[in-house]
Amino acid sequence: MTLQDDDIRTRNGRAEALVELYERATYTRVQPPILQPADAFLELSGEALRRRLFLTTDADGRELCLRPDLTIPACRLHIENDAPVPASYCYLGRVFRDRGGDGLGEYLQAGIESLGREDIEAADAECLALALESARHFGIDQPAIRMGDVGLFEAFVGALNISPAWRRRLLKDFNRTGTLAADLSNLEATTGAPSPHAGMLAALEGSDPAAARAFVADLLSIAGISNVGGRTVDEIAERFLEQASLGAEGLSEKAREALARYLSIEGDPDTALTELRQLAKDSNLALARLEQRIGFMAADSVDLKSVRFATAYGRALDYYTGMVFELCDPSGRVKWPLVAGGRYDKLMTLLGSSTPVPAVGFAAWINELEQAGGA
Repeated sequence: MTLQDDDIRTRNGRAEALVELYERATYTRVQPPILQPADAFLELSGEALRRRLFLTTDADGRELCLRPDLTIPACRLHIENDAPVPASYCYLGRVFRDRGGDGLGEYLQAGIESLGREDIEAADAECLALALESARHFGIDQPAIRMGDVGLFEAFVGALNISPAWRRRLLKDFNRTGTLAADLSNLEATTGAPSPHAGMLAALEGSDPAAARAFVADLLSIAGISNVGGRTVDEIAERFLEQASLGAEGLSEKAREALARYLSIEGDPDTALTELRQLAKDSNLALARLEQRIGFMAADSVDLKSVRFATAYGRALDYYTGMVFELCDPSGRVKWPLVAGGRYDKLMTLLGSSTPVPAVGFAAWINELEQAGGA
């Protein structure tokens, strides 16, 4: 027996009409269970999400949560049903998360997930076009459009001559608001300063990574530390070693300058692409996929001048791998995004799919759309 949504169509006809719009676009409606395994969300979005979830446990001690979004539940449902691809899903249902401040915790979310299409750039453009149609459904003809590309940043960082530890850290923090800028600012402030952990790092130099983690974990256990903020001793030890390594290695001035140049690019897609082409001459950055996506966006009647593409823009979820975007209230009255989504090609494998599945989708927040549209 699974906890399911009640009949939302009797409570919000406009939201129901939105999902019917998705169904006419050949998306199949699904209704994932409200109660979900918590580990899928915590492993893919980080322990920082824990304080925003509504958690419980079952009789066997397994941690469960009220679903905080519908992307992961819809993808899990696809895998559980062993459904073929390509497959396109849509939904309308309640989600539960603590946003802080507004005191609600329960929200109505619609959205789509497109799984298995190999024409990546065309699927991206179609996803954005349908997101814009969602906004128009609520009377918002010209939402503010923010766009970025996680895959492009990953390719750029991969081409830099930096340590694996710094590469992992930069990629991890790219989707977390404020932390990437804080990393680089802190780096500037500490360049040339001796690491406070230099002695321990010297002692561990050349050690097997697993042995180094075990050594630090033993020290923490001796100090009586068992967990901090939901992290285990092993997780704390790994975090310490990574932080200490980052501080000891640093980034070259050339790498810092290249990162600053890349992250400063912002404008409409054509303008940003012109600047990226200049950067590509020095970095061997491949831009073909971005160029093709922009072409498909124009073919889908997306007004490119209304899109604000920023190389520094990511979204606060670790599973995005390519295009990311959000539509916002053009008047600025609604503080949360109206529609947000992007490409997440690694998610299906992480959730247990036996084969990689390219995927793209978005979530539409009904309350925010109604407020921005003046409903």
